[in-house]
Amino acid sequence: MSFTETFFNWDVLVSSFPLLLSGLRVTLLLGAFSIVAGLVLGLVIALVRIYALRPASIAAKIYIDIFRSIPILVLLIVIYYALPFVGLRLSPFMSAATALTLVSGAYTAEIFRAGIEAIPKGQFEASQALGLSYRHMMSDIILPQAIRIVIPPLTNNCVNVVKDTALASVVAMPDLLKQATQAQALEANPTPLIVAALIYIAILWPLVVLVGRMEKRYRSERQQ
Repeated sequence: MSFTETFFNWDVLVSSFPLLLSGLRVTLLLGAFSIVAGLVLGLVIALVRIYALRPASIAAKIYIDIFRSIPILVLLIVIYYALPFVGLRLSPFMSAATALTLVSGAYTAEIFRAGIEAIPKGQFEASQALGLSYRHMMSDIILPQAIRIVIPPLTNNCVNVVKDTALASVVAMPDLLKQATQAQALEANPTPLIVAALIYIAILWPLVVLVGRMEKRYRSERQQ
């Protein structure tokens, strides 16, 4: 067989495309769920670490350090295979979403913390002088400025979350990689894996380019 027939076989692509499409839907759903949940969790953890009482702040720091250190694959296996022994059984989707959210939340918390701490102290003092409550100070003054700072690293973290969804295949999650692997076995041809790789590139490359442009723009604005 030629190179094209082996890696870019049109007949194999046509027959396996429905399977890849179903896997893509699962990957996008898992990625979107984990990204949103990770953002919410990360923001809460960041605020707890910065402004909560010392015991809660220490607990938040421990959470961040632990879940930034543990590999997602190990965490996923623990959640899916170990938790049933203590009476908690999660579906493959919820197991993968939980693992991705916990790790993403840890990284997101550090990103938000850095963004909030980058805001000049004068902004906090001015908010207090205006008599704003903590909630209004954060929602109206501080967080809008911090979010503008952290958009590039947050976008980069979202890219990593989408890539890490491929690890869900180890718990029989029918994501894009799992379906591509299954299609490859059924067709005895690597074309489905090549196509899956191209789909990942098509989804993530624009985000990678966007991150680079935002970081460049942010650096130029700070230098002005």
